[in-house]
Amino acid sequence: MRTATPRRLLAALTLTPLLAGCFAAGEEGSGASDGSGAAGRLRIALAVPPVQALSPYSNDATVLSKLSVAEGLTALDEDGAAAPALAKSWTRKNATTWVFELREATFQDGTDVTAESVVSALDHANEAKTKPRVLSDVTLTAQADDADTVTITTKTADPVLPLRLASPALGILAEKAYADDGTVSPVGTGTGPFEITRLTGKTKAKLSRYDGYWGGKAKASGIDVTWIADGTARANALRGGDVDIAEWIPTAQAKLLDENTRHEVPSVRTDSLVLNTGSGLFTDAGLRAAAREAVDGEVLVDSVFGGYADPAQGLFGPAVPWAADRRVEVTGRAKAATTAQVRTGTKGRTLRLATYTNRAELPEAATVLQQQLEKAGFTVKQDVREYTQMEADLLAGEYDALVFSRVTLLDTGDAVAYLASDYTGDGVYNIAGLKDAEVDRAIKSAAEEGDTAERQEKIMRAEAEILRTDAVVPLVHEKVVQGISDDVEGVLLDPRERSLVDVDTRLK
Repeated sequence: MRTATPRRLLAALTLTPLLAGCFAAGEEGSGASDGSGAAGRLRIALAVPPVQALSPYSNDATVLSKLSVAEGLTALDEDGAAAPALAKSWTRKNATTWVFELREATFQDGTDVTAESVVSALDHANEAKTKPRVLSDVTLTAQADDADTVTITTKTADPVLPLRLASPALGILAEKAYADDGTVSPVGTGTGPFEITRLTGKTKAKLSRYDGYWGGKAKASGIDVTWIADGTARANALRGGDVDIAEWIPTAQAKLLDENTRHEVPSVRTDSLVLNTGSGLFTDAGLRAAAREAVDGEVLVDSVFGGYADPAQGLFGPAVPWAADRRVEVTGRAKAATTAQVRTGTKGRTLRLATYTNRAELPEAATVLQQQLEKAGFTVKQDVREYTQMEADLLAGEYDALVFSRVTLLDTGDAVAYLASDYTGDGVYNIAGLKDAEVDRAIKSAAEEGDTAERQEKIMRAEAEILRTDAVVPLVHEKVVQGISDDVEGVLLDPRERSLVDVDTRLK
């Protein structure tokens, strides 16, 4: 049996000290502000414009979490453990059955959060045309036992189900959010302290404080969001006083900010060269191995990232502290093609190398990698666009290689969900097109393991199996720089990049 403890919501990582339990403010009083003293609206510049009108079933889900719009049954505390959100406690009845007790809460449309509404939201996620990544490796069924009790069963044992339910993609929305055509709208349908009142295409959103929030009124009266894909423009907006918070400041711009507005955050983000094993040049394992030997991510640390990165050790970097001691030697890789063999094997064919502009360092990194790959005998052509313009093509296998930045613990805080979505044969975010039985078995074994230490061991064995295929070549582990005006306090500096503002974030 496990009963959750109140969420501490990244207290150790905020700009100013927060009282313990700020997330569960209604229970412990730390965030139960009546709104007096609220210093007005926050202005935030985000990097990646909405892909699907902030649908939780797309990459937009993280925005709903960052802006405290929607919540799941659970949340992650600063240690990455599951903590209460819409569920105040839970118990595990057996290997496949969990019971969640709901707290009293309301949706932003005024309707009550009930067991039936939770079941409906989870059913919609299960039935989504494009299933959320977090459900790549699990089949779950939810049932309402009474008005405030939900039983969730999984087809196979899922020891980390409470972590999974903290995913932004599994946020619980009011019934009116779910349209008959399968689209989902979080506008006015979440449960968080901030309510989306207007979404203007892919450029702007307005949020108002939701005074009915179960955790107490937010200290800011609202949020004005602007999406600015260009990193230099985001930094300029902060310097010019047009925004109060600008996420993902490019490393080239970081040192141009005042020291008190530049905040470096250890990140679980790894940048890699992802190779398309499903079609094109890199169905040939020898060519993949040649690409892996050709690229050198270490040169990117200073030349591209200005020191705000570490050389990649694998899929998981220093912000995942248990990974280094459990790393497994990679064996069984294919023999790399020689330069002459690369030229012969690719004669008349161009390596299509893609990346996106939302993270300013990636196009620079792609240029360095192009030079390294051409030295190894490849003919390379780049395709660089804004991410939302190319996601469908990436998932459809239209490119040979992608310079990619991935938050490895984004979806659940547990690495297995990332591995399953990105590298199993039926993974919904398998850009590499990888289909490898040994990889699938290794990830499945990790998913079934309930002991934490042994689960971590199996995750690292799965990492070794993935690296064996050369479907992905880790380059660097990033350090994220967030730009925050010194007029703001209570911003959340989250290594998992899921949180940014909450009830205590405000203008001074």
